[in-house]
Amino acid sequence: MKITLLDLFSGIGGFHLGLEKAGFEVESYFSEIDKYAIDVYSNNFKNLTYVGSVTTINGKQLPRIDAITFGSPCQDFSLAGKRKGMDGERSSLITEAIRLIEECRPRFFIWENVKGTFSSNNRQDFAAILQAFANIGGYRLEWQLLNTKWFLPQNRERIYLVGYIGDGSRGQVFPIGESATKIDELQRQQGSTCTLTTRYGADGNGSYITERKLNAQKIKVNSATSVGYEEATIGDSINLSVPTSKTRRGRVGKGVAQTLDTHCNQAVVENKIRRLTPIECERLQGFSDNWTKYGKEKGLISDSQRYKMCGNAVTVDVVAAVAKNLKKVL
Repeated sequence: MKITLLDLFSGIGGFHLGLEKAGFEVESYFSEIDKYAIDVYSNNFKNLTYVGSVTTINGKQLPRIDAITFGSPCQDFSLAGKRKGMDGERSSLITEAIRLIEECRPRFFIWENVKGTFSSNNRQDFAAILQAFANIGGYRLEWQLLNTKWFLPQNRERIYLVGYIGDGSRGQVFPIGESATKIDELQRQQGSTCTLTTRYGADGNGSYITERKLNAQKIKVNSATSVGYEEATIGDSINLSVPTSKTRRGRVGKGVAQTLDTHCNQAVVENKIRRLTPIECERLQGFSDNWTKYGKEKGLISDSQRYKMCGNAVTVDVVAAVAKNLKKVL
């Protein structure tokens, strides 16, 4: 099925690649302001046109658009942020996406955002967003909270909302359940978060590590639990962000990585603690190895930028699952 895609806040192309994995043949008009993400996107896809910032796009000047995808900036909705919600400068960019849906009238659209959007401002923000989508008219709306760990070994909960031209009284795209997905072959084979490739120097002396039992292959990590710590063993992940916090818990991922962020505050336990590599972060988001290593114009991309781009990306396999169900409806 051939489609023309308007890929907003496109990042490194998780929506584009997910649609391709679902069987769509994609011609992409993509919008992004991060120069490294633009370079990586341009290096990995054909049949694409860069259209600038979302704030300057005129939908009526574009060719016929079949699909619009967008994972608008989420910091103002995030449970880890200051929760400014729709009053925040970044989150208000969703109104630009809604404007373009009205102007382009695509066959379908997909929106991805953080779990905190559900509860932001006593749920008033999500209600307002739903109302704005409904006011466009003509689209059936469905949404669900999906977790990357149903597909790949990363605990990453995100809201996916779809709008499509159609009718019916029951869900046709959702629900998507854990039982309907398969665990990544890499996890089944190795029983760990990911393939262990390039080794980084590990910071194993921080205050967040209180004890190390090499014989038992366990590490105690400070955490606000009843016993004051969590235990990590071989193949587990450890979240190293805000190491001196007295209130954080859930630092240890049992056989799965926790949600990737833009700084990659993630480590994996082997015979020592080491940071995840950029390739591992790419795999945890469903991209092929070294997807972010090169840009079309800039050449080799730094590891810090690669971590940032992976942390900001949507998970390809989750998008593909949503898109496969959408394809059946279309």
